[in-house]
Amino acid sequence: MVEPMASHRFLAAGAGVLAGLAGLAAGSATATFTGGPTPVIAVGNAVVARTPGFLKDFAVRQFGENDKAVLLGGMAVVLVALAAVAGWIGLTRPRVAVGLVVALGVLAALATAVDTTTSAPIAVALLAPLVTTVVGVAALLQLLRPLQAGATQPVERRPGDAAPLERRPGDADPLGRRPGDDLPSGFDRRRFLTAVLGTAAVAAVGAGITRTLGTSGAAVSRAGVKIPAPASAAPALPAGVDPLEGISSYLTPNRDFYRVDTALLVPDVPADTWRLRIHGDVDQELELDFAELLDERLIERRITLTCVSNEVGGPYAGNATWIGVPLADLLRRAGVREGADALKCTSADGMVIGTPLEVVLDGRDAMIAIAMNGEPLPLDHGFPARMVVPGLYGYVSATKWLVDIEVTRFADFTAYWTERGWAEQAPIKLASRIDVPRSFESLAADAVRVGGVAWAQHTGVDSVEVRVDDGPWERARLVPQDGIDTWRQWTWQWDDASPGDHELTVRATDAEGNTQTSDREPPRPDGSTGWHSVRFSVK
Repeated sequence: MVEPMASHRFLAAGAGVLAGLAGLAAGSATATFTGGPTPVIAVGNAVVARTPGFLKDFAVRQFGENDKAVLLGGMAVVLVALAAVAGWIGLTRPRVAVGLVVALGVLAALATAVDTTTSAPIAVALLAPLVTTVVGVAALLQLLRPLQAGATQPVERRPGDAAPLERRPGDADPLGRRPGDDLPSGFDRRRFLTAVLGTAAVAAVGAGITRTLGTSGAAVSRAGVKIPAPASAAPALPAGVDPLEGISSYLTPNRDFYRVDTALLVPDVPADTWRLRIHGDVDQELELDFAELLDERLIERRITLTCVSNEVGGPYAGNATWIGVPLADLLRRAGVREGADALKCTSADGMVIGTPLEVVLDGRDAMIAIAMNGEPLPLDHGFPARMVVPGLYGYVSATKWLVDIEVTRFADFTAYWTERGWAEQAPIKLASRIDVPRSFESLAADAVRVGGVAWAQHTGVDSVEVRVDDGPWERARLVPQDGIDTWRQWTWQWDDASPGDHELTVRATDAEGNTQTSDREPPRPDGSTGWHSVRFSVK
């Protein structure tokens, strides 16, 4: 048997990739019918759930809101490489190639079995990795057969043939093959092309089914939701908001609002099938559907949210107008029993967040939000309902795709983030940020106008000060206060700016007289601290 030509090896590697695509497409199509996760998403969820905390922190720092795209992109590269290897090896060792594909299928099945993002029964959810494996193996073998037939064409000498002569570079071999010929004698082009077209058709049909039938039911449902007028509306916006070009807009548009969570695939929760259960240490268990939630007393409030992973001066803060049902109203109706100190809140994808009960009941506008900036919650911000609790970092309060609230005690459960080293209690820390100028920006001497935002949720910002280099602190101008649960914009102008390189630093003081500390601390375990500075130059 002759050694397969390099062209056959590369064709086999391509066949492996095509077979892998067909298997994944068929598995994804199956998942749309079963309601389980696709094999890729199941493995991705398993990776996220088992990634050490320091690696997650690194991913957020390096990639920000693109961390999920980076993970999925990396997985895609690995899968393509493994599929190519399976095809390459399969040309001469098909059993080894099949073993590799089966091993990947088993890995996907194990990930699916422990996946918490779906309510589909395990036996049903496992159909997707099973179909992926079967189709992948069948397609790979079908694609390799014509390549194997051509690659293993023997070179025979008949009785009476002359002894082989020494051939010069470029001469043909006894089968008429010359160096550089892409395919040897014995290769059935038509059979290989038929296998390629058939496998591509399987991949296309699977992708089409996934795209057509996998259309989010939540998206369709959201389009039909009408948010009633709130019984308690937010006051008019204060005058003078958005005072400087380049500063963070007072209200953050939904499309620009930060998103930090672990959901590789946004949970598909249609409003007409959504239910919220409130139970645990209560006198009377409550269960509401979405229509009943809309019939509750609604309030409208502007509230700033901040992520605990936000570095000093970081982008993970935003201010929005929320409409929702006061959470305290529902808890009092249920009747909270003595001894309870926590809410165990669970999202549709299985995420568990622990929220201090005392904070929810202390009079602040904690709510189950159903609208954001005048429209139903965006899908990636928790549609159809989420928690919003002023003054707490999101990882202990802002449960998206909320489906269950258990009144309990912190001693009786461990939340997702706290078991990964983050603090159990996490009030948002006093912070300020420079938006203008940007780092290393160059400004004209007569145009050194600076500004940014500061927040001290549920306390309120009293003042903001800036300094240039090691000069004195100068008081900035604040936009009129909207409320103690929102950030305040600030501006300042350097009238006698001197040419050269400079450093601008900002600090804030809250309504209780507390001034931001200069001590620089990282986000873990309960939020970053320190003054934000930028370096810029004056021309």
